[in-house]
Amino acid sequence: MTKKKVIQIGVVSELTGLTERQIRYYEDRKLIFPDRSKGGVRKYSFEDIQAIIDIHTKLSDGFHTVELRRMLAGS
Repeated sequence: MTKKKVIQIGVVSELTGLTERQIRYYEDRKLIFPDRSKGGVRKYSFEDIQAIIDIHTKLSDGFHTVELRRMLAGS
């Protein structure tokens, strides 16, 4: 998979089934780190999309964002 960040949040929302608000929340909680265009548009990679799906699954399984941040920092 490519690490190039070219996918906008609307497409990420469609691919993951999550709302744009949920995706921005993951960014606010320092779980994902999209790039920004000169105009401020968030840009994601396919790797980011997989991470978003994994984060959502773990949160659904009962993990807290603090625990996920620690897990991500350890990897």
